[in-house]
Amino acid sequence: MVEIEFQETDENEHTAIPPKSAATAAAKSSTSDVDTGKEASDGFETASDAELGSEDGGDGGDAVEEQPRQQGQEQDQDQKQVVRDASDDVSNSEELIQKGLAQANERKLEGNKFFGEGKYEEALSQYELALQVAPDVPSSVEVRSICHSNRAVCFLKLGKYEDTIKECAKALELNPVYVKALVRRGEAHEKLEHYDEAIADMKKIIEVDPSNDQAKKVIRRLEPLAAEKREKMKEEMIGKLKEMGNSVLGRFGMSVDNFKAVKDPNTGSYSISFQR
Repeated sequence: MVEIEFQETDENEHTAIPPKSAATAAAKSSTSDVDTGKEASDGFETASDAELGSEDGGDGGDAVEEQPRQQGQEQDQDQKQVVRDASDDVSNSEELIQKGLAQANERKLEGNKFFGEGKYEEALSQYELALQVAPDVPSSVEVRSICHSNRAVCFLKLGKYEDTIKECAKALELNPVYVKALVRRGEAHEKLEHYDEAIADMKKIIEVDPSNDQAKKVIRRLEPLAAEKREKMKEEMIGKLKEMGNSVLGRFGMSVDNFKAVKDPNTGSYSISFQR
């Protein structure tokens, strides 16, 4: 009789994956997830995860990029505001200039009215007010030079010739070819017997206006007076020198009468000769 030997098998026993084989399978499964782009959630963030998060544009990257954009917009707004403020300043400045010019012209016209009535002091005050309100800009040069010249003629009427000369000089600083100012200054110089200065002003008028016959007539009239005055000044100077000479020569028993000055008619110079 043949005996058959059976090997008992635990009915609960089934094929199991050894620990080493399980680790290998888990490794293969993890590798497959990475290659296909699926994340294996094991509770740790890998370097690749951090890089992918950065590349996907996380919140940190958006904040860094948005900040300079906002700053640029704020700077643009500031620049636009500066331009608007500058434009407003220019507009306001132009309005003030025009207002000042209008007021200056009003005062000038008021001064002209007083001058026509022979009220020279009142006219002087109005011209002065015009100069005070007139803005110091190129567009006001004309009204300012006119007011100075008109003040000059007021002083001329009042017999204040030195003041006339000063006001004319101010008018000519603003407008060097202002003929009326040259005429009035020439008249004041003539009143003060400054003949050479008056002639110089008349010559300047001819430079500006070569056809000005009046200036030429004044020159012809003043030249003899200027020559006479120069001769008189020489005589006065010689007289003073004689007084000084006598005070010195008197100590030696002499006087300047021992010296004779002879004028050369060709050159106008003098030669001194000694006589006992």
